Amino acid sequence: MLEVKDLQVIYPNGNEALKSISLQASAGEIVAIIGRSGAGKSTLLRCINGLQPASSGQVLLDGENITAMGGGQLRKARRYIGFIWQEYNLVERLPVITNVLTGRLGYNTGIGSFVGYFSREHRELALKSLERVNMLHRATFRADRLSGGEKQRVSIARAIAQEPKILLADEPVASLDPELSQQVMADLARVAREVGVLTLINIHHVELAKEYCDRIIGIAQGVVVYDGAPDGLTSAILDRIYRFDKHTHPLVETPAQNMGWQGVVSNQAVGGI
Repeated sequence: MLEVKDLQVIYPNGNEALKSISLQASAGEIVAIIGRSGAGKSTLLRCINGLQPASSGQVLLDGENITAMGGGQLRKARRYIGFIWQEYNLVERLPVITNVLTGRLGYNTGIGSFVGYFSREHRELALKSLERVNMLHRATFRADRLSGGEKQRVSIARAIAQEPKILLADEPVASLDPELSQQVMADLARVAREVGVLTLINIHHVELAKEYCDRIIGIAQGVVVYDGAPDGLTSAILDRIYRFDKHTHPLVETPAQNMGWQGVVSNQAVGGI
């Protein structure tokens, strides 16, 4: 169970990234978080894994307060929080299997963690994770030999190898072309359901969110303006998420009328998304 209670983040320059975010999500759910750039989506994920301190509020994962943790306690908690980055964050010169094994570093105690030794159990788990994303045949390849879609599959395998309680994905398909985006999202959703892990995905592509996620949370100006089923995303709700300032920017209405909302969002024509 994830509980976010009245979460607020104010940066030193006074920018209020999150005004007040509250939500709950349970194991097995796949939740898309949508909104314009600057809405607070990435800040929310960074608060959940402890990379961004909260100004106020709480993030509870199975009852443990992530926002109150620090040092070793936070490092230990992160073992159970898988993170998939837009930029992959792989070590390019290392083999794929080694990159996936880095997801086991939090469990690899003793001298083994310093010399890069992983037990047979760790290696079998890493190979199984690669098999889940159809990348077992690339296990011995250097990461820099992979395509963008393959790299993102490896990053999914690395996160799954952590055996996480929660999986966070920050724009996992933003760097991919439409066909690869579809494939990677399909793999991510399938694997998440296979292992039953709660998954939160920041994503700009509304159609992909509707196709692969069980629930959608829309954020605008640092607050939740929609939390519900994908088929509940009406044009009026999308206005609240993406076009809350439409009356001050009337020119934005033209592409929305001509293309429909999904075309505007997928082509990143509104508000810099």
